[in-house]
Amino acid sequence: MTPVDLSTTVLHAVRRAVREDALRAPVPARVRVERTRPGGRGDYASAVALQLAGPAGLGAREVAAILRDRLTGAPGVAGVEITGPGFLNFTLDATAGAAAHRDLVHRVREEGERYGYGDALAGQRPLLAHPREVRAAVTSDAVRRLLTAQGADVRVSCDGEPDADWTRLGVSAEAYGREQVEAPGAAAHASAQAGTPLRPVRAGETAAELLTRLGPDAARWGLLRAAGHDRAPLGPELIAQTEANALFRVRYAHARARAVLRGADRLGAAVAGPGEDIDATEASTALLALLDAYPAVLVGAARHRAPDRLARHLEAVAGAFFDFHDAAPPLPAGDEKPSAAHRSRTAVAEAAGTVLAGGLSLLGVSAPEHL
Repeated sequence: MTPVDLSTTVLHAVRRAVREDALRAPVPARVRVERTRPGGRGDYASAVALQLAGPAGLGAREVAAILRDRLTGAPGVAGVEITGPGFLNFTLDATAGAAAHRDLVHRVREEGERYGYGDALAGQRPLLAHPREVRAAVTSDAVRRLLTAQGADVRVSCDGEPDADWTRLGVSAEAYGREQVEAPGAAAHASAQAGTPLRPVRAGETAAELLTRLGPDAARWGLLRAAGHDRAPLGPELIAQTEANALFRVRYAHARARAVLRGADRLGAAVAGPGEDIDATEASTALLALLDAYPAVLVGAARHRAPDRLARHLEAVAGAFFDFHDAAPPLPAGDEKPSAAHRSRTAVAEAAGTVLAGGLSLLGVSAPEHL
């Protein structure tokens, strides 16, 4: 069971308690679960009972007991304990956890860079309207990619004639003007123009100026990494190959993941197949949790028109990949022979590289094999 699975399981328990009138409180949109701290009980913990106690008019431990009764015996959960003022502590079924990790890695391998794509927004036909400004154009393009990946049929509208230099930043010229073809009537056109306005804080430079200073990849990342209501940092640090540069870290993590696969191929070491277990360490579990959460991040970034959410998640995946790589090197060292553990770690590295490449592609940023 992954953290996302556990969060969903707890949320279902809350809904069941409310449905059965054992708990009278609004059901939260999501339930947060976290790794227990050193010395704590179980594998994960949640403060959801403390969150619900006030609205329910009950003590937090009483709410926790109501939820524990509905969580005991849940698939993948070996035990539930109440600690402190009302924390729920979960011990997971190791067998179920191993199966979930194995299935996740296999799914990423099967779906490739389209992992996380879906039909959550199928049937929607949003119009993204933006001013004639480079950050707005790049943001609209990234949002269009995210919405399309979730099944939406997206159109883009600009207040003026699109800047020819936007295409050099990866902005699709074909995305503009489709509403005139699909809705030729004046009334329909007016309705189409009442789309979602995307007006992030202006970049303060033109596309040509950004391309000259930063190039397309760094310029796009810089324009998208900050939330739309914040100023986009667009300094020379975006092209510095240092650890302080988030873009470099994400792309370097992808390049390292690909290097692991090349190294395994040179050694004749196979990647773990669908039937093989995934080596469970603290570092690999943390990385797999982020890979498991990736589809939900894509849906959220699309719904909220917020590509910065995806950029931040890729940074987290890159950081977790480096921790994993350092704690449990995927490739054997020296005269060490490739083992099942190495095959497993290589499979995890491959999955991480795939998610990083897919996420960068949705942001319109390239993912080089070598850096």
